[in-house]
Amino acid sequence: MEERYYDVVIIGGGPGGLAAAQGAKEAGAASVLVLEREDQVGGILHQCIHDGFGLIRYRETLTGPEYARRARGEAQAAGAALVTGAMVTRLTAGRQVTAVTRRGLLRCQAGAVVLATGCRERTRGAIAIPGTRPAGVYTAGTAQNLMNTKNLMVGRRVVVLGSGDIGLIMARRLTLEGAQVLCVAEQKPAPGGLERNIIQCLYDFGIPLHLRTTVTRIFGPKRLEGVELSQVDAAGRPIPGTGRRVDCDTLLLSVGLIPENEIAAQAGIALDGATNGTVTDGFLQTSVPGIFACGNSRKVMDLADFVSVQGHAAGGNAARFVLGQPLVPMPPETSNAMAKGLPQPGVTTCVLCPKGCRVTLLPGGEAQGNGCPKGADYARQEATAPQRVLTTTLKRPDGTLLPVKTSAGVPKDRLLACMDALRRCAAPAGAVPCGQVVLSDPFGLGVDVIAAGES
Repeated sequence: MEERYYDVVIIGGGPGGLAAAQGAKEAGAASVLVLEREDQVGGILHQCIHDGFGLIRYRETLTGPEYARRARGEAQAAGAALVTGAMVTRLTAGRQVTAVTRRGLLRCQAGAVVLATGCRERTRGAIAIPGTRPAGVYTAGTAQNLMNTKNLMVGRRVVVLGSGDIGLIMARRLTLEGAQVLCVAEQKPAPGGLERNIIQCLYDFGIPLHLRTTVTRIFGPKRLEGVELSQVDAAGRPIPGTGRRVDCDTLLLSVGLIPENEIAAQAGIALDGATNGTVTDGFLQTSVPGIFACGNSRKVMDLADFVSVQGHAAGGNAARFVLGQPLVPMPPETSNAMAKGLPQPGVTTCVLCPKGCRVTLLPGGEAQGNGCPKGADYARQEATAPQRVLTTTLKRPDGTLLPVKTSAGVPKDRLLACMDALRRCAAPAGAVPCGQVVLSDPFGLGVDVIAAGES
């Protein structure tokens, strides 16, 4: 067994943990260790090949792998030690952390600890859908992982239950890969995902959204053959007589996220009984002195940017705790800063910055509601010639996948044709730096395809 001391130990190497490492070092911690159970830091970002990350933290739109790469670089540049393949098995109230690593058992005594353990998806069992247990029922995140990191197509005729952002994004991803997404069903009277995802993931492809609707039965002895969709009343109860069968081979569940806090419970940290999130004070300190929490382990947040902002604050306060300095209040809660729900008719919500201005175009072309000229320009483009950045993966000769994106937007009505062309292409052999051109103008639109992650 290896035993060490660190000023700050961070459990979890996702966007919150990496930002916490940077914040701790910048606040004066001499030694900072990040323990990540996966083979690379970055957490869920590596399977999130779509763009839209980084608008708040970096003031530009990035894919998940690009965001992870940048966050990792910042943590390393600050001087934090990052250890992957390290499964934390125990945390005590005395801030002793035990982990199983590739080198064996590691026991760390920490001056302070930051919990950045993230969250997990709710499953079919959590919502108790009756029926058989065939293959073809996935959580949206599992399907995302299979498609974006393992090149496995999960189905061809798909129903999505739940309108959270992951489910919406997967509806688009499956459509781009040639599947037919029959509908998205949402039990509540309004969608739960960001407005931009309702537009770009459903409206762009004509995918129906059924509100006040849920899955009440699953059919199929071995492989999923269909689901029953029923309307629900104001209390969320299925209305008798409204059920209808929809034949499909795949059901994706996007029915909520739960903070992952089993390690926190070991240390006697108070958890919110309703959400399972860690209870913290205004400095992101938990009920156990010297143990801090941030991001989705504390409260599920809409954007990785918000997780990073909170992680940086938690790491800074962990370092101040060790140094005996006054703690700094956490930033204001901003998890709902971007527009959510159904788009308003005649109104365009700008997605170019976090403000999310709602812009109305008048008959003469004048724009109302925009906070900057970009909002007006975006609204005019959406009204006349909407464009989208296309993201996908290309298979490399060794079988691994390289995330890629177009260097600029392509016409919205050309997305499926462009994607069809990319399915016939492959990534080059050898190392491909992030940002390098992989395919030069493959669509004849003056738009290149560039690497959007590491090879």
